[in-house]
Amino acid sequence: MDELTSLCVYCGSSNGRIEAYTAAARELARSFVERGIRLIYGGASVGIMGAVADEVLRLGGKAVGVIPESLMCKELAHAGLTELHVAPSMHARKTLMAELADGFVALPGGIGTFEEIFEVWTWAQLGFHDKPCGLLNVAGYYDGLTAFLDHAANEQFVRRDQRNMLIVESAPAALLDRFATYSPPAMPKWVGRGQT
Repeated sequence: MDELTSLCVYCGSSNGRIEAYTAAARELARSFVERGIRLIYGGASVGIMGAVADEVLRLGGKAVGVIPESLMCKELAHAGLTELHVAPSMHARKTLMAELADGFVALPGGIGTFEEIFEVWTWAQLGFHDKPCGLLNVAGYYDGLTAFLDHAANEQFVRRDQRNMLIVESAPAALLDRFATYSPPAMPKWVGRGQT
């Protein structure tokens, strides 16, 4: 894996039920700044999104937001970012975030977070990029999802190597260490049973 200089973080525009989610966002931000990693994220000033950006900026790091025009008011765009890109659509937002990032992390979040990390993971298993994708499993938030993904692999709808492409750790430093040594699996030359 080439050096990680920018990572995209997908996460909630709310804080969630417990303080551990926000605390983990701040811990991830500290790990980014310590390692010289620039934050790429959805551009909001609220929820976990705001917490991770605020902590990066407070510590002197760089935070780049990408927000669609339609969500400028709804998600309350962050006014103090290093850069803020306003995209014409959600598709354009996700494309730019993917282009700017060397890898992708999902903190706890809702439907949008799930969709975003699954999309870039799908792109990875199709060979569209070779960047690491991972879940920061704070306070067991993703336990149910990872159990289901293991079930999907056992049922042969997801190949085991594809399942293993989605890195899961509960501590930011451990996740980033695995990102730094990530090597994508070889892509098969054919698609057969359990291959998509």
